[in-house]
Amino acid sequence: MKNLVSFTLVVMLFLACKKDTTTPAPKPTGSNVTNPNLAANTWIHEVMSYYYLWNTKMPSLTSTNTSAKPTDYFYTLLNDYGKTDRFSWIDESYTNLQNQLNGVSTVLGIKNNAFYTDDTKTSIAFVLAYVLKGSPAEKAGLKRGDIILKVDDQTITGSNYTSILSNQTLKLGLGDFTNGAFVSNGRTVTVTKVELQTNPILADTIIDWSGKKVGYLAYSQFLTSFDDSLRAIFGRFKSAGVNELVLDFRYNGGGYVVSSDLITNLTVKDAASKIGKLMNKKVYNSTYTEYLNRTSGSSAFETLFKSEPNNLGTLNRVFILTAGNTASASELVINNLKPFMEVILIGENTYGKNVGSFTITDPNKRWDYGLQPITFLTTNAIGESNYGTVSGFTPNYILADNVLPYKTLGNPNETYFNKALSIIGGVSYKASSTETIKKYSRTLASKESFSDNKWLDRKEMWMDPK
Repeated sequence: MKNLVSFTLVVMLFLACKKDTTTPAPKPTGSNVTNPNLAANTWIHEVMSYYYLWNTKMPSLTSTNTSAKPTDYFYTLLNDYGKTDRFSWIDESYTNLQNQLNGVSTVLGIKNNAFYTDDTKTSIAFVLAYVLKGSPAEKAGLKRGDIILKVDDQTITGSNYTSILSNQTLKLGLGDFTNGAFVSNGRTVTVTKVELQTNPILADTIIDWSGKKVGYLAYSQFLTSFDDSLRAIFGRFKSAGVNELVLDFRYNGGGYVVSSDLITNLTVKDAASKIGKLMNKKVYNSTYTEYLNRTSGSSAFETLFKSEPNNLGTLNRVFILTAGNTASASELVINNLKPFMEVILIGENTYGKNVGSFTITDPNKRWDYGLQPITFLTTNAIGESNYGTVSGFTPNYILADNVLPYKTLGNPNETYFNKALSIIGGVSYKASSTETIKKYSRTLASKESFSDNKWLDRKEMWMDPK
């Protein structure tokens, strides 16, 4: 690998940052008329051998099928794919990959929870977990808690619910939840997907409760383009005297490492005393580690706390709302904070992803592929990284997101937020008489929420390579 040419890497961890960098890259391979995929697959194998976290588990080049389609070949190199490595991926288009990482996708703009409509578990209802701001769904009047019973006049079932939202234009048959039952209300809306920049700030509010100022933030993806918006929200929290914080990450599949580090800096207890001290470390394979030791030293592995003027400065603990979608960069925030303050988790087990990636492309532009292999593992300041299994982090208080009808995010009577408030106040937050509605628990068909575009449901943590 010493005779490698330069090529561009771009990184991801929700949760990477975009930047070009010069790093060792493989020698170009000539074309082969009998095997048109040989050059591309040889390049894929060589860069994976250099950067892939589990590079010692890869098959040798000679034992692989280099005539395979490159987007298929990539997956044959992965370590115990689907189990140990549940995360590495490739896209035929680097541009598409970068759009996905930066929250740009073609969508209706809805995130759904799938509920069985009755005990036979035959039919399914989609209950909207959230609707993206500015999306076609929002413009059509859809909102959190709305119910979809049919799509293009088809009943939603266990066999079609993950694919039924694939079409560009969709006719959605709506329903209500009445006396504990899903019923059609006869309304339909027809919505067409558009390319949309995700706004990950779903809701933020401040609640006065039991002598405390409680700040609440629901955040769906760590995007650097919204870092200043996060700073502004924490600035409002600080100005209002917020002294309890609830971070709603139940729909957050990750994103940029630097953005998860930002929320860590804005939240951590006694921030001033931690500036310049270790927040987390990254572990790479031995080949890449040797290169980084020679060229960058400890800065390539260590992330240190930084000054953020809008750090609240009043927190002894933080409440984080979790679910099966809570993954990667959002789990990193949890792990970052655990050595320094009480972290109270409410909800369901997180996804379990303590590894991240950066994007690999061909600088000679022979191919447009974007590779997103796992390239590093993260540990916190005391060396802990024990959540990288399918069990993830186990909550202190276990709740399912299955209580209907849904309240809006940030409503103090919403199930998860209400639980946090009851812990903060010592007694349950009570709804006003005008808000008292009978609640029902129903069976979820999946522990994870899902979007109308599957790319939005990736569990990611990415960053710039060193």
